[in-house]
Amino acid sequence: MPIFYLLDYIGFILIPEDQSLEIIVYTLFWGWVIALPIHNFNYLKRKKKTVFNIIGLIALFVIALVIDSMMELPDNPITFILLMAFWMGFIYILIPSFIKKYWKLIVLIYVPLLLYFLYLRLFSGDLEAYLKIKSDFPFYIFFLPIPVLFIVWIFEQWKWIQNLKAEKSKAELSLLRTQINPHFFFNTLNNLYALTVTNSKQAPDVILKLSDMMRYTIYEGEKESVQLKDEIDYLKNYIELHKIRYKKSVEITFKHDIDTSLPIAPLLFIILLENAFKHGIESLAEHAYIHINLFEDKDFIYFEIENNFDAQEINKSNGIGLQNLKRRLSLLYNQKHEFIVDKKEHEYKTTLKISKHA
Repeated sequence: MPIFYLLDYIGFILIPEDQSLEIIVYTLFWGWVIALPIHNFNYLKRKKKTVFNIIGLIALFVIALVIDSMMELPDNPITFILLMAFWMGFIYILIPSFIKKYWKLIVLIYVPLLLYFLYLRLFSGDLEAYLKIKSDFPFYIFFLPIPVLFIVWIFEQWKWIQNLKAEKSKAELSLLRTQINPHFFFNTLNNLYALTVTNSKQAPDVILKLSDMMRYTIYEGEKESVQLKDEIDYLKNYIELHKIRYKKSVEITFKHDIDTSLPIAPLLFIILLENAFKHGIESLAEHAYIHINLFEDKDFIYFEIENNFDAQEINKSNGIGLQNLKRRLSLLYNQKHEFIVDKKEHEYKTTLKISKHA
């Protein structure tokens, strides 16, 4: 805006003192209207229909101005209708989906207002009577629908953003599910190969358990929730397949005093169990143990897992599994969960607490 006053000061343009702000606002607006299509020229070349619509609106606006200047009538009804059509068309080009969705509401608001204006202008008496009514009548009522529709539009944008966040969360969850550690399956296949070479009687049982786990991971893992019974069976199969690998003494207990029909997101507990095997049992030559306890109270489901480990073993893991788990928990349960880690010199205990009402 200072540039306008500078041009006026040097005499390049002349701005009437009583209308300076109004003229500057109009100039900025129409400058923006002219600059916008120039700036988006390449886009408009691909959108010929939009260009024709804009040209049509400009022509409509010019016609309205010409009619208004030729007839020289205060609050000319024809000009009023043409300008209303111009602004509605302008808004439609900017936000077509909103207009299409709420056109009935817009019609319900503006048609009665337009009819009332036409009644006052054309049937309330002569021009002096109309001007008298206009001076006494709060004509700002004709502009009240604008903030109402603006608030509705803001609400639509908020809903769109929320939906976008939800879709993003679903996409992230889908990606995180695919990051379940595949090394277990490769190791189990190697063990299965060794069992088949030696004609071990364990081979058919291993094949069955591995098949169940792969089915669960691929199909059940894509669901929003599963029954705790299915998650328990999955963990039991994982434990049994791991036991086949070890020739050393390993103590593994799994207690589950809980309603197994409760729903829960799939593949949450497996990451904690994987870590217990990887950083606990596999780091110890003997006396390794994993104690698992799954239980509930009135409001929460608890999954506790405790294991010992060799403190001298250097953990080079970057913790991707736990990062994965924490991210999934934040997406699925938000503030309705707790993840507690209790690490001692040779013991590691994690507790996952999940609300039943999430």
